[in-house]
Amino acid sequence: MTTTKTLSQETIAIIKSTVPVLAEHGEAITKRFYQMMFENHPELLHIFNHANQKQGKQPKALANSVYAAAAHIDNLEAIIPVVKQIAHKHRSLNVKAEHYPIVGKHLLLAIKDVLGDAATDEIINAWADAYGVIADVFIAVEKEMYNEAEQKEGGWKEFRPFTVAKKIQESNVITSFYLKPLDGEEISDYLPGQYISVKALIDGEEYNHIRQYSLSDVSGKDYYRISIKREDARGNIPAGIVSTFMHNEVNEGDVLEITAPAGDFVLETEPTRPIVLISGGVGQTPMISMLKTLSQLPEKQVTYIHAAINGNYHGLKEEVATVVSESNNINYFLAYEQPTEEDRTAQTFQKEGFIDLDWLKTVVPNNDAEFYFCGPLPFMKVINQSLKDWGVPEEQIHFEFFGPAGDLEK
Repeated sequence: MTTTKTLSQETIAIIKSTVPVLAEHGEAITKRFYQMMFENHPELLHIFNHANQKQGKQPKALANSVYAAAAHIDNLEAIIPVVKQIAHKHRSLNVKAEHYPIVGKHLLLAIKDVLGDAATDEIINAWADAYGVIADVFIAVEKEMYNEAEQKEGGWKEFRPFTVAKKIQESNVITSFYLKPLDGEEISDYLPGQYISVKALIDGEEYNHIRQYSLSDVSGKDYYRISIKREDARGNIPAGIVSTFMHNEVNEGDVLEITAPAGDFVLETEPTRPIVLISGGVGQTPMISMLKTLSQLPEKQVTYIHAAINGNYHGLKEEVATVVSESNNINYFLAYEQPTEEDRTAQTFQKEGFIDLDWLKTVVPNNDAEFYFCGPLPFMKVINQSLKDWGVPEEQIHFEFFGPAGDLEK
């Protein structure tokens, strides 16, 4: 990673001195940042996830990113993995270089607004210089990603119209959509674990909504498949605008605009260690892509563990069962939180209740494996802590957040 701009040692010292302040006030600053930016540039609401704003997920994620950048301002190479993860999402959302000055202006305004007199001219000027360097890094990485997506065989830039060729209900809450390009031309391949962004134009909504959905099949077909959970209202959290739209309003023959596949949560097949896939609920979508890929690599020893409420909520179960039965290298285990009588009669699950470390140790031969997991945040926290307690090295633990990156530490 290179940048044409450099920071003085004085600027670096000032930025690093603000790290404790960011740790304390970072979320307040980023909440104010979004509020001010959207007031002045409401057109950016076409890009950002409104629900994540309301629930505070996006401000928290941005605060964590700003904190990391400040802490490593003298060695930005250290945060390149985070930069690339965010850049994948930006590329899939169609974030452009011209958006960065807008973000920088309002971030500085928010810092000044929240910190008041503590945000001296010296601090604001230092942050302006630092933001310029950080923005250049993101712009350069994202430019490379845009070029790669466009230049791939079957690739494209920005959004491309696709037809819903098939819509299949997979469970009480999960429905699959098979998407084929409207122009009938080739589509680019992708790595198992990647996602696409879908632009939803919903009647009555002032702004369009963009959501990212993991590809739930293997690459190399003439369609992309996404499998979406309908997010119903619960407690004080309203129903998911896009997921209910996709389930209730989108039908076969409709046209949706999507961006080319993106994402850095991808299956690595080079390590010789066994591979363990663990999913909860609709977190199975990237895992199914990985599983079907691994089923074609008989030399790989694979364990797949999936957790669902019960068989009625377990999507794509027949497809997965077929993949497993036709493979010699996959061990498959199910944990049902509240199994139905039908589940008990059919004996389709191996664990009742939640996955825990004691049970994991009975189905996974040992901890010397590459572990991939995805699911609801509470589920991911438990799995992450269980793997750490088991002594699995951090570099062998891989996970994906649905939405802004969160914190798995309890």
